[in-house]
Amino acid sequence: MFRFEVVHRSKVSKARVGKIHTSHGVIDTPNFVGVGTNGTMKALDSQMVESIGLQLMFCNTYHLLLQPGPDVVYKAGGLHAFMKRSMPIITDSGGFQVFSLAYGSIADEIKGKGKKKRGQMVLKIDEEGVLFRSYRDGSLVSLTPENSVAAQKKLGADIIIPLDELPPFHLSERKLHYSLERTHRWEKRSLEEHLKNPAEQAMYAVIHGGLDPELRKKSCVYLRSLPFDGFAIGGSLGQLKEDMLDILTYTMPHLPEEQPNHLLGIGDLLSLDRCIPLGIDTFDSSYPTKAARHGLFFTKNGGIKIWRAANKEHLKPIEEGCTCYTCTHYTLAYLHHLFKAREIAGYTLASIHNLHFMVRLMEGIREKILNDVI
Repeated sequence: MFRFEVVHRSKVSKARVGKIHTSHGVIDTPNFVGVGTNGTMKALDSQMVESIGLQLMFCNTYHLLLQPGPDVVYKAGGLHAFMKRSMPIITDSGGFQVFSLAYGSIADEIKGKGKKKRGQMVLKIDEEGVLFRSYRDGSLVSLTPENSVAAQKKLGADIIIPLDELPPFHLSERKLHYSLERTHRWEKRSLEEHLKNPAEQAMYAVIHGGLDPELRKKSCVYLRSLPFDGFAIGGSLGQLKEDMLDILTYTMPHLPEEQPNHLLGIGDLLSLDRCIPLGIDTFDSSYPTKAARHGLFFTKNGGIKIWRAANKEHLKPIEEGCTCYTCTHYTLAYLHHLFKAREIAGYTLASIHNLHFMVRLMEGIREKILNDVI
């Protein structure tokens, strides 16, 4: 069922419009992918998310492995049936936790606070895989290429990811080389496990290499030699946005044009604006819903901070002309009241608006590419 078609290539950039066909529907590209870590987007249920038109959702294998467990999801009929979603889903391998549990969050790393803390949560990273300590109950959890794929088979996502390690940008050159080679071996083992029972699932390879252009090229060349269905760009992309753009500008020409690609963990508005002309197809990020929970609402003219006193008496929608559920039913004054009163409904209504904004934004971007404006 899985296939990718390019509908149009821009005449003014490397941007392209395409369609990813899966057994649960079509994903128009370029597109924003919402993050539903635990099988739901924060403050939203699947029915609302589908009504907004989010075509692809990203769920986290590591968290679902710990709670409720892949066996429960499998007995429910897979993740689609469990969370009542009919549209496509992508799951990661759990490899991101190798980075976040061992070194801290990406935000810490960018701020220069990322320090190795293995021994607290990550006990061992070796050729076999990763030995974690569950953040829920302290039990030991072994994550290998094989059991990561097995878990993703039970979850039943349309697109799955091989086990990989995401090393921090401050890793030494020697250790970065070693990490890349081991990640390649993990990815090959993951692919071999996947191909024993493809089950209408596609697997994307993950390109690594840190900030070293030659390692990025090496990763592309090696992973292109294996029968993956698409490619995700992972690993540290540096502290500055310019670092990321430099690496992506170098890396993208080494990826096959006939297959889809995905930029892992990046989806803020500025990054979309800068990265889509490079030819990236899909982006995942929790930023729109996280911003919503902090009272930042997206509009064509910039963000609105709902906490500001000026919004107390604004009896108008977040954005005139917006057709989202929130804007057609409620005012800024009411939303300001909900946030001041710490009512959970405020987070839900804000998330609806921001997600709707992202879906409509991507529709507009695809139209601009079709018209060779981008």
